[in-house]
Amino acid sequence: MNTLLKKPDAESISLAAKLLREGNIVAIPTETVYGIAGDATNGEAIKKIFEAKGRPQDNPLIVHISDMDMLYEVVASVNDDALKLADAFWPGPLTIILPKGDKISPENCAGLDSVGVRMPSDPVAHAIIKESGIPLGAPSANLSGKPSPTSAEDVFADMDGRLPLIIDGGDCFCGVESTVVSLLEDIPVLLRPGYVTKEDMEEVLGKPVKVSSAILDKLKEGQTARSPGMKYKHYAPKADITILEGDIDSFIEYVNKNKADGVFALCFDGEESLINAPCISYGAQDDGAAQAHKLFSALRELDKQGAKTVYARCPKKDGVSLAVYNRLIRAASFNLVRL
Repeated sequence: MNTLLKKPDAESISLAAKLLREGNIVAIPTETVYGIAGDATNGEAIKKIFEAKGRPQDNPLIVHISDMDMLYEVVASVNDDALKLADAFWPGPLTIILPKGDKISPENCAGLDSVGVRMPSDPVAHAIIKESGIPLGAPSANLSGKPSPTSAEDVFADMDGRLPLIIDGGDCFCGVESTVVSLLEDIPVLLRPGYVTKEDMEEVLGKPVKVSSAILDKLKEGQTARSPGMKYKHYAPKADITILEGDIDSFIEYVNKNKADGVFALCFDGEESLINAPCISYGAQDDGAAQAHKLFSALRELDKQGAKTVYARCPKKDGVSLAVYNRLIRAASFNLVRL
């Protein structure tokens, strides 16, 4: 299969919508990362996504909608907390988990009785969903386990020949996947951090949001993965990553002691000249949004430069930085050294 790479004009958006209605899969831009989209009501279309990515079948897909009318087609019920969050953050990078409606295929939700739903703010994604007239299941458009793609070039590198069409909408604004919050119980539970923070949601809801233990640690044996990004090693380059938690002086000392061929440092902006090893930076030390925007492209750059072992500076664990830490600790297979 030859994969077409097209700019998002009216003709290519119409083509994408047509392919999706016919049960094909298409890579589309969103404000978070690029996604492989398929008709969430069509189990056979969803199977094509899992096959293209090499994704485990028990890892559910988030459903993308274009308006609130579509929400009521996707879920079985909508509670007050969902309406408050939707009013505050949709369109935008927030996924809300609610009871699954009958219209959504079991394959999309990995057989669960719940479904994650979001309304993307990216105008191209919105136009494609609206023109297709169907809710779209769409995980990140990368091979399973690799860093998520934030440009069409990243998608093409992983997906050429695996799907018919990639829509090139430029670089993604956020750079990490959406925040995921479960509203299946009375207390909201943050399952995956993202650009919309725990504090943002608490301000809107007027009550605490519980943080799942699986955000900072491995999913416990037997624990249900209701969100993507909870169960498996994710976001990883080919190199082995170790996160070093500590100040810059301790980081430099550790890297110097372990310096060898293929050893790289993943550092904060401006630290490159301080470290006696090849460096890739991924944003300013105190700027979680900048780190989120650059993280996945930095991880892919490590592969391009042939890194074998990577020592990474540890981001903070609050605000948007919590999303960066969550992605990085999974890319490192939870390998962290406290200096």
